[in-house]
Amino acid sequence: MSRLAETTSRGRPHRRMRVDGWRWAGRIFLLFMLIYTAVPMIWMLITSIKSGFAATQFPPQWWPNEPTLASYKKLLDPQNSVGQDFLRFFWNSLFVSTVTTILSVIVAVPAAYAFSRFTFPGRNFLFFAVLLRNMFPAVIFLVPLFILMRAIGLVNTHGSLILTYLTFGLPLAIWLLKGFYDNIPVQLEQAARIDGATRFQAFIMIVMPLSTPGIIATAIYSFIGAWNEYIYAYTFLSKNEQLTLPVGIQRFFSENTTDFPGLMAASFMMSVPVVVLFLVLQRYFVRALTEGAVKH
Repeated sequence: MSRLAETTSRGRPHRRMRVDGWRWAGRIFLLFMLIYTAVPMIWMLITSIKSGFAATQFPPQWWPNEPTLASYKKLLDPQNSVGQDFLRFFWNSLFVSTVTTILSVIVAVPAAYAFSRFTFPGRNFLFFAVLLRNMFPAVIFLVPLFILMRAIGLVNTHGSLILTYLTFGLPLAIWLLKGFYDNIPVQLEQAARIDGATRFQAFIMIVMPLSTPGIIATAIYSFIGAWNEYIYAYTFLSKNEQLTLPVGIQRFFSENTTDFPGLMAASFMMSVPVVVLFLVLQRYFVRALTEGAVKH
């Protein structure tokens, strides 16, 4: 009995050390990922407050001797051509991303609910066929979609981008919401139906409030995807007044020189809405991913 106790007591510290080792390894990994993602943003911010000469110095000047907000003032000043273009590009990106997000939620919510609650011929085939598009890189569809948009007269319009982003964003949005609806007990809707509610009323009053985290996660995904997209915006749009931010930022490059402080300031301001949106709503996003991935 004493030997058994001694063996057990010896085994516990070893097990604890093993668990603590994995825990610290995880913490170190998370710290590394934090540094990996934060350093570019910090360097972007530091470069944006430098002068044009300080931004091109070698070896690099890690902190400017004379910080300046001239680049931000230029971008936000509608009186000069740079500010006018940047504000127009910003509005175009905000408009396209917002409309895409709204339409994506409007379409994905009933589609995901139908896949989750109804049984119909070809249901599984259709659901996996929706996800099949994500197996191919987006560039494969570039030329066919451009020909299609030109045929229906949507080239050089924001409608071409909204329609394209909606097509590419819907598969994952539907998959995400379907997993979330699968975890909402159908008995709650049945109880509402017994109390006299229609199926639509049960969906609005019972399912929609419970699926708010999933809907918010879908909206975040759709907004970020539309906000950051470059290839299709560069292909479908050529008029300066229609450009979005990812394409418009390249105007800071010229044949002979590049305005690095202005480029970094524009890039930083472009990243701010996405970062703020994710930080404010990230708990809904994480909850939707965990509850939608695990079936209770």
